[in-house]
Amino acid sequence: MIRTESVSVSPETLKEKIKELVESEKTKQGKFFNLFINALIFLSIISISIETLPNLNAGYKSALNLFEIFSVIIFSIEYITRISVADNKKQYIFSFYGMIDLIAIIPFYLSLGIDIRSLRIFRLLRLARILKATRYWKAIRRLKYAFISIKAELVIFIAITFGVLYIAAIGIYYFENPSQPEEFKSVFHSLWWAIATLTTVGYGDVYPITMGGRLFTFIILMIGIGLISVPTGLISSALTKSLKKENNI
Repeated sequence: MIRTESVSVSPETLKEKIKELVESEKTKQGKFFNLFINALIFLSIISISIETLPNLNAGYKSALNLFEIFSVIIFSIEYITRISVADNKKQYIFSFYGMIDLIAIIPFYLSLGIDIRSLRIFRLLRLARILKATRYWKAIRRLKYAFISIKAELVIFIAITFGVLYIAAIGIYYFENPSQPEEFKSVFHSLWWAIATLTTVGYGDVYPITMGGRLFTFIILMIGIGLISVPTGLISSALTKSLKKENNI
């Protein structure tokens, strides 16, 4: 008589296996899961672009809707699974990636109760799905650590940038308002010129015509070029340090 023994898996062991699947890239199953979610994210982003094509065939629209439903179901299962295996569930839910995982699926569920076709901001939230992929990219994680290491310097830089923008708007207003009262109605109207000039974009829709305004614009352009180089240097240095730390150099 042959005796068969049933192999039972404890809830704790099952939870650890699922946790390893969704959070680890070391196992074969974990790598496959990461690859599958990444592929689904990018296919989802592409489908969002395709559905904006005019005169799209009804069959394609139906296929895109089915793919959207499939994607949301998978992302929802992933979200719920990550909550269930998280050591600190509250911490995950309110973490950056937890919020991104929720934002990536919430527009679909909102559309079930209300028509959000006119509320474009909710449809735009679907683009948060691409941020989900940052969880699986080592380079993005390295960039994240680099930003964290220089967050104090970046805060100072952003504060200085806003200060310079405001000063630029005030300066160009007093130089150009008498000659161009319609284009430079107020300091707040002048902020658009300040942003375009300080970032060296120079759209050309609003530009100075007075000698003082042009000289002031030249100064702001030089300051803008200098400001752009500051974060580049900071991030480059932080990335180098992050890479050295990762390689234990």
